[in-house]
Amino acid sequence: QVQLAESGGGLVQTGGSLRLSCAASGRTFSRNIMGWFRQAPGKEREFVAAITRGGGSTYHTDSVKGRFTISRDNAKNTLYLQMNSLKPEDTAVYYCAADSTGSFIRVLSTNYEYWGQGTQVTVSS
Repeated sequence: QVQLAESGGGLVQTGGSLRLSCAASGRTFSRNIMGWFRQAPGKEREFVAAITRGGGSTYHTDSVKGRFTISRDNAKNTLYLQMNSLKPEDTAVYYCAADSTGSFIRVLSTNYEYWGQGTQVTVSS
């Protein structure tokens, strides 16, 4: 089992940057494929990015490619999401999540067993 806690959200202007962190407890962090999801008011939770256990492979949804970068530091049990060139449509609660059983990156939220409490990101126009 792994417990997750996001941080780093906040209010930023269009074009600005934020770096989200997700601290994981326990010794099993490196055994999980990790992902970031987001949920805007009135919308369903959507996939943002994910990274394999060793960090060698990543996948970003089209709307954030070239602007967001997912990474992880297994020695620090921490997942990151660097967000650049932020847009108002990026405004959402951002969640990190862990997939302990997958053999490859999956984009459905139902494949991820463990979730953080979320951190709010607001991009003003």
